[in-house]
Amino acid sequence: MQWTSVLAIYFLMWVGSAFFLLPFGVRTHDELGMEKIPGQADSAPGNFRPGKLALRATVLAALLTAFFYFNYTQGWITAQDLNFYTPPQALPQYG
Repeated sequence: MQWTSVLAIYFLMWVGSAFFLLPFGVRTHDELGMEKIPGQADSAPGNFRPGKLALRATVLAALLTAFFYFNYTQGWITAQDLNFYTPPQALPQYG
């Protein structure tokens, strides 16, 4: 596998990790006891920290990319392992 492919997979894992981790640890202004700005949505986050999110996504993406790479090179799980559909046996031919 080329290093550019690994970099592209890491980037995809990073974006997926960031979206997955986005709702964790975020609290609303009501939950934090903070005053809301007039016109603010009730569900708006009061403690959003993008740097902390990026750090967590970086670590998770590195772990997922490492697992993907080692699975690719070692062949732990293959496409045949994920084939849960078994076609029915061929019908007998009459006549």
